[in-house]
Amino acid sequence: MLTDKFGRNINYLRLAIVDRCNLRCTYCMPENGLTWIKQNELMTDEEMLRICSVFTEMGVNKIRITGGEPFVRKNSIELIRNISQLDGLTDISITTNGLLTEPYIPQLKKYGIKSINLSLDTLDKKRFFKITRRNSLDKVMKTLDSLLQHDIKVKINTVVMEGENTEDIIPLVMLTKDLPVDVRFIEEMPFNGSKTDISLKWNFTQIYNYIKEFFPEIQKADDPKSSTSYNYKIPGFKGDIGIIAAYTRSFCGDCNRIRITPSGILRTCLYEGTGVNLKDEIRMGRSNEELKNIIINSVHKKPKDGWEAQKSSLTASQIHQSMATIGG
Repeated sequence: MLTDKFGRNINYLRLAIVDRCNLRCTYCMPENGLTWIKQNELMTDEEMLRICSVFTEMGVNKIRITGGEPFVRKNSIELIRNISQLDGLTDISITTNGLLTEPYIPQLKKYGIKSINLSLDTLDKKRFFKITRRNSLDKVMKTLDSLLQHDIKVKINTVVMEGENTEDIIPLVMLTKDLPVDVRFIEEMPFNGSKTDISLKWNFTQIYNYIKEFFPEIQKADDPKSSTSYNYKIPGFKGDIGIIAAYTRSFCGDCNRIRITPSGILRTCLYEGTGVNLKDEIRMGRSNEELKNIIINSVHKKPKDGWEAQKSSLTASQIHQSMATIGG
């Protein structure tokens, strides 16, 4: 297996297949969008499939398809099908905003997709429009209903933002009363494609204490190894609650993840600013064995945690990268 210098086994690849998105969420990018990656700088389907194959040969058994919004990419469903057939892969999942997902759900079920992370920051139409700059909440809810009808596990990802959607925390928790969904509240991160910094009042502790005010019977649940969320259960509720300390980064100690950006850059940490470009290495004619050596060397340099990675990648004058270009 792939192992870093801290002895952590790396078996989880997050593959961003496109940087473009059909939403303009305030915490992810400016209102007018980003300067999108040029077509010839994006990985082709063949390059993505080859990279995934190399990783599965090295012990990676879980791949998450992300973006941008994955289903914005042309023929994304065929790419997902091909990746799902790789030997050694035991878990393939997707993170999506749900706007284009619903028609593909029967195929996703057929391809063995057992889990979908659905981005949903509010249940209120007006707040949805304010946060995403699009009037598309109905499409997301239709996708949620269809996923549950097809018995696909749903994790709802909610970025908690002061003055934007804190009044949605309890209504979202209430979704877990009658629905078998996990609702995960995420600390806001500084990946907004601008120089705007965040004021993190709503950190892990604040989110938890707020929920506990309404549900004092909330109980701690088990956290799987390498889990990014601290998990909780409200007795009698069908679903679960999770809180992800994405900004305070208290889950880094047993990280098992690496990322590939849409342009092919291998990033060993979300907060890492640079990395080796595997797409360029492929286009230079590298063999699979040469790619494996490049990957081994990169993983060996994986930082201890997100704070260490950030020290070497971001200066005060730099624009914060967008999550769309990093890979959500």
